[in-house]
Amino acid sequence: MATDTDFKDETIVLKTNDGKVFRVQLSEVRLAETIRRMCADVPQTEQDEEIPLTNISGPVFEKILVWLKHHAAEAKSGASADGGADDEEDPAERFMEDDYRARRRKIPDTTVPQWDKEFLNVPQEFLFEIILAANFLDIKDLLDKCCKTIANMIKGKTVEQIREAFNLVNDFTREEEEQIRKENAWLEER
Repeated sequence: MATDTDFKDETIVLKTNDGKVFRVQLSEVRLAETIRRMCADVPQTEQDEEIPLTNISGPVFEKILVWLKHHAAEAKSGASADGGADDEEDPAERFMEDDYRARRRKIPDTTVPQWDKEFLNVPQEFLFEIILAANFLDIKDLLDKCCKTIANMIKGKTVEQIREAFNLVNDFTREEEEQIRKENAWLEER
């Protein structure tokens, strides 16, 4: 399997679903696991061929490319986006608690570093396109920050406010809504 140093100066060609072509250094897009795997599977002689990004439009990939370049440069310099160390919780520890209610009450960290917060300050529809593209490209950190941004958008809002914010149609009858509220009364206890 190829490593970052194997591809440090390799130029690859990516083509989005609207025909826009991007010539990029593999080292710049190394955080996109899908692209890394594609390049590792393609013989060196064929890497001048266009790699199709069939699920991503040009404007969305252009935005993601800015994020990738920023974080690739950040990784090179050893700095982190929020200026601190990576202190994410070990997922295994999260599930070791015996009491389900204690886990349920634990509020996950939805902090997004300032640079990423400004970067993701885009129209909602565009943000959802970035989420889909980050998922397709397997850019875990970007996907995580996008999801935290969405979580922050709905934090503290009522169901009606969330429906309005995301243009969601309420397809429940009053009886169904009442039944759901009764079944989930514990949510209101907080």
